[in-house]
Amino acid sequence: MLLETQSLTKRYGKISALSDCSFSAEPGEILGLLGPNGAGKTTLLRLLLGFLKPTSGSAKIGDLDCYHDSVAVHNDLTYLPGEARLSRELSGRQTLEFFTRLRAGASLERSLALADRLKLDLSRRVHKMSTGMRQKLALAATLAADVKLVILDEPTANLDPNARRDVLDLVRETRDAGRTVLFSSHVLSEVEEVCDRAILLREGRLVDTVRIADVKRQHRIQALLRGQLNLPSEKLAKQMKIETNDSGRVTILTDGDLAPLLGWLSDQAVTELQIEPVGLKTVYERYHPV
Repeated sequence: MLLETQSLTKRYGKISALSDCSFSAEPGEILGLLGPNGAGKTTLLRLLLGFLKPTSGSAKIGDLDCYHDSVAVHNDLTYLPGEARLSRELSGRQTLEFFTRLRAGASLERSLALADRLKLDLSRRVHKMSTGMRQKLALAATLAADVKLVILDEPTANLDPNARRDVLDLVRETRDAGRTVLFSSHVLSEVEEVCDRAILLREGRLVDTVRIADVKRQHRIQALLRGQLNLPSEKLAKQMKIETNDSGRVTILTDGDLAPLLGWLSDQAVTELQIEPVGLKTVYERYHPV
């Protein structure tokens, strides 16, 4: 494991900002971090960065403790904060040169290439850039680092749809290069599109871990029947969960192939039928109802 937490906890007096949080991430994986404001995401990120001392439990990157070995840990990661602060008087190029000088082995060439892909005008001073342009500049500086772990907090905030697509492509390329990406976002569709797994936080607790590929295979089928429901075969029953009510409405959750299930349904006295993918939104709203 590249990143691992064990019962990671942070309390402020009687208030628990993060409680008993355990998860891991492997090299070459994009791990989504989900939860509304106040769920504990920022506290978790600050603990991983060594900015906070845990009340109990541990967080490690490789063999390094995130708090006790924080200086060494920072050599293995790069971090894009939710609200990146950049020197307003520097030009875009000067900003990238500055961050390149800060990190041993950093590549200005790589930063410039990323800025070019993001269609960024590096001659403009930061204080004359739009919010979206400053976000692109921060991304070019962050993603250029040759490190094991990339932590991105709301990386597509303030970006137009084309720029969002470019950023997600860059995140995939970072994963394909063997790096681990921790991707924190409120945009569920982006997490579903780019992440391999996602962890969900609620009130400081990790409440679920899902594989995105599994979520995408799941469907909810709602049907209205005349008469009784004929039970499926034992093999088919294993891949679905059936709920019925007295009015003849049936809800089926399945994560298997739809073809045999639809074949079984065609033999039922169905008067209405609706099929929809479950998706990450459904999983998220299970813990955070709208």
